[in-house]
Amino acid sequence: MGKIITIANQKGGVAKTTTAINLSAAIGMAGKKVLVVDLDPQGNTTTGYGIRSEEKKKLKLTSYDVIMGLARPSEAVIETRFRNVSLMPANMELAEAEIRLLKLTDKSTLPSPQGLKTLQLRKALLQIKDDYDIIIIDTLPSLGVLALNALAACDSMIVPMQCEPYSFEGVGELFTTIKRVKKSVNKSLQILGIVFTMTDKRLKLNRDVMREIRKKLPADAIFNTEIPRNIAIAEAPSHGEPILYYDPESKGADAYMRLAKEMLKRL
Repeated sequence: MGKIITIANQKGGVAKTTTAINLSAAIGMAGKKVLVVDLDPQGNTTTGYGIRSEEKKKLKLTSYDVIMGLARPSEAVIETRFRNVSLMPANMELAEAEIRLLKLTDKSTLPSPQGLKTLQLRKALLQIKDDYDIIIIDTLPSLGVLALNALAACDSMIVPMQCEPYSFEGVGELFTTIKRVKKSVNKSLQILGIVFTMTDKRLKLNRDVMREIRKKLPADAIFNTEIPRNIAIAEAPSHGEPILYYDPESKGADAYMRLAKEMLKRL
């Protein structure tokens, strides 16, 4: 049976989508069959896999149709040109799902296990889970109903974290939400690990923040692999390619390949 992994952090700008794109490509290169689910209305993961803005608008079926129960998940999956990677794309229509689901969800608390709207994605992905070795869900930077759907659907999660002073504070809020999700809709949810992104060991601030976070968390809570600041990583999305295809010899490509191997080992 395949594993479902959510890439989540309610803080924006931490390389969450970058990690979803490049980690999934690296897993595919490692010989595993991967599905990437874009659950962000901006659709940046979709763009990162080569589907441009005009093409996104014309998509017949997306993750919106799946989460709203308008299409079977297999119908919304697109085969990419990258080894072993399939994509369930997203566009701005997904923003409407957030609004519709909120209207049907109790805003004061997380829904109970019977709270259908938090379990929409989980029900859908269970239909195709066995078709893939790994399913990776990219979420928007929030803890709204779409993100809660992703947390309810997954077996484990990866938390990208930028090495800056307020990063750990944000992750603390995320941990609180995870506890609530485990209690209400997904008792098996586990954190696979935190991954430091956009690191620059030349900066004292980076080194200090990483050291403080490592002091506060168990050693196995943090991946050994760190993702460095790398111009090729920043350039790759505009070319519609993961870093391993855009610049396979770059430090960024090497880092994501090492992260994929470490992740698979942990699984």
